[in-house]
Amino acid sequence: MIGIRTFIAVDIPNEIRDKLKDIQKEFSRFDVKLVDPALIHITMKFLGDVQEKRISDITEALDQIEYKPFTSEIGGVGVFPKPDYIRVIWVGAAGDFEPLHRKVEDALKPLGFGKDRGRFTAHATIARVKKISPDDRAAIAGVVAQFSDCKLGSMTVDAVKLKKSTLTRSGPIYDDLYVKKF
Repeated sequence: MIGIRTFIAVDIPNEIRDKLKDIQKEFSRFDVKLVDPALIHITMKFLGDVQEKRISDITEALDQIEYKPFTSEIGGVGVFPKPDYIRVIWVGAAGDFEPLHRKVEDALKPLGFGKDRGRFTAHATIARVKKISPDDRAAIAGVVAQFSDCKLGSMTVDAVKLKKSTLTRSGPIYDDLYVKKF
């Protein structure tokens, strides 16, 4: 039985998304897949395919999270996993995301969702890289360095959202299933 592809995220305001479009233009000359600016978000936890009947359990778990709104500074372009092997180009998000991530994980642990591997880094993916030449890798690294200290603005983080992701040929479609305000 196929489930609903889900994740928990913090949305980015449109005024910051508009600034991200300008940065994305700098990467458009390369063979990268730019993320639709309307879909750019900060993923707190990817849940994967979840049975529809489990959605209410997830929303109840998220509802138990207590957290105070905080301000986040968005800016600074970077890459995963490392500059000489680029798979993701992202913009950073400073603020109290790491403790919020732990709260999300702790809330979902009783439902069988394991902890994420590796260290959590709050970021918003702006492009994905499949295969690039060594010359393009160096050029992309140059563009990343150019924007490594950019400041795109601040935002108030006062909610997390359980989102449904429907994959289509023209890209994913995201729908909010639940919003946990704090």
